[in-house]
Amino acid sequence: MTPLLTLENLSVHFPTSSGVVRAVDGVSFSIAPGEVLALVGESGSGKSTLGFTIAGLQAVSAGRMALNLPRRAIQIIFQDPFGALDPRMTVADIIAEPLLIQRIGDRASRRARAAELVQLVGLPEDALGRFAHEFSGGQRQRIAIARALAPNPQLMVADEPLSALDVSVQSQIINLMHDIQSQHALALLFISHDLAVVHHLADRVAVLYLGNLVELASRDAIFGQTAHPYTASLLAAMPRIGMKRARRAVIAGEMPSPIAPPPGCVFHPRCPQAQARCGLEVPALSEIAPGHAAACHFPLGRS
Repeated sequence: MTPLLTLENLSVHFPTSSGVVRAVDGVSFSIAPGEVLALVGESGSGKSTLGFTIAGLQAVSAGRMALNLPRRAIQIIFQDPFGALDPRMTVADIIAEPLLIQRIGDRASRRARAAELVQLVGLPEDALGRFAHEFSGGQRQRIAIARALAPNPQLMVADEPLSALDVSVQSQIINLMHDIQSQHALALLFISHDLAVVHHLADRVAVLYLGNLVELASRDAIFGQTAHPYTASLLAAMPRIGMKRARRAVIAGEMPSPIAPPPGCVFHPRCPQAQARCGLEVPALSEIAPGHAAACHFPLGRS
């Protein structure tokens, strides 16, 4: 199956007065049609920057991003539903805005599409004439999802779409996104720090640390046969629904500055099993099992 999108050694750097921030550094992966790829890592790992770059909102500094779909077929759902919707526009106009920008249909057909999507995301039809401030956070995120769906995208980037919502409504949005993704065969790049949600939604998982891709595998391999010590630390530190907590050391210390990343493996200053080689040589992202790659000199469970 031809991937919708392929990243090849992609980097995103930001020059500052203190030096160059290496927000994303040499990341390579692909996303297949209909696939849910979760992008996980601590705050500051480069997840959102990479998502914005894929969505066309951030320029590439180096490397290559190959698209097998029109740029307009990629849409994004932002993290903050309170700041992502224009308070001066009605819900109908918010949802129809991508269609207007892309010159799809006329006013009547755009209004009909907005009405269809409002029902799809579980809001009443009378929402069309109201404004975003009249809705709760969960309802606003439903509006944002409807807006992203308006031009019939093939790939959606969801940047931490649950983090600004109350826990009581997060499960509703998770189920909505799962249903829409499966019914419409959408590819989804799901950016999250919540591994319980990732376990529920993802087909594959990409793990970022300090802008570097350190592990890439199927959901089952990540949760059952973790290879990278950083991924293992994330799993130990985060609660997981319906799964026993792994008895592994919780990650220690602070993430280094992306302006001055450590030599060798970027994780070695915090790694509980680092050896001398780890501070000297950069580990390549190598396949350690079919479909399972890790950037580690001493992957877990491998001799």
